[in-house]
Amino acid sequence: MAPTSQLGARLIVGILLIVIALAALFAGGFAFGALVAVAVLLMFAEWSQMFRFPRALRLAGLVALATSLMLAMLGQALISITVLAMAAAIIGLGARPYVQSRATWAAIGLLYAGMPGIALIWLRETRYGLALTLLTLVTVWATDIFAYFVGRSIGGPKLAPSISPNKTWAGLAGGMAGSALTIWVLLMLFDQHLEAPPLPILWLVISAPFLALLAQGGDFFESGLKRRVGVKDSGTLLPGHGGILDRLDGLVPVAVFAALGAAVLGFAR
Repeated sequence: MAPTSQLGARLIVGILLIVIALAALFAGGFAFGALVAVAVLLMFAEWSQMFRFPRALRLAGLVALATSLMLAMLGQALISITVLAMAAAIIGLGARPYVQSRATWAAIGLLYAGMPGIALIWLRETRYGLALTLLTLVTVWATDIFAYFVGRSIGGPKLAPSISPNKTWAGLAGGMAGSALTIWVLLMLFDQHLEAPPLPILWLVISAPFLALLAQGGDFFESGLKRRVGVKDSGTLLPGHGGILDRLDGLVPVAVFAALGAAVLGFAR
């Protein structure tokens, strides 16, 4: 695919995904939980494909994820996390005699796909869930968009060429600054329309670059993972992006951190 057509496909698919995510987010409830569940199951399916898990191991993981996500949607986040952790331990230990080291990666994959899903479902149902989840998603989107275009425009020294050869220091700086700017604009626009958490706007804006760093870290982890298994993309489902893992890698650590932060600050329902 030519670079121009690839960029066009990336933009179209990216906009479509954002629209779907926002529609589900504002609908809340089952709609948002169902979208998160579909994304999580597709993430583990791609993870299973990359590591070439046998069918039985793949199905066991999908069942464990579906069960834990259903519990999260029913408001049982702690039980959901417990079930997911137990399933990861059982699969990681029980499958080792049959698939050796891949059993460990199966356990990691369950936690990698499941924890951000549980975090997002729980976060959306908190008192300030709409605002907090929106800020979480927008931070990741802004980081990705600004890092991509600033990096392509400026170029310069590579950030970690052995892991992700296209990432630059300029792109990282652009992603961090862009996320802070976007969060500030969003808070100004929606201050009267969303029930925002009782936190200083400046505190939220300053936290955006830190979350942008987490998002970039998630991107690097997934890039390193793909190099480990020898694939360019985690899948082919999303033209211009690759797979679901490629699209959501930055959201994985940010979603978990955002939920932890909300819990520590006392924003539980």
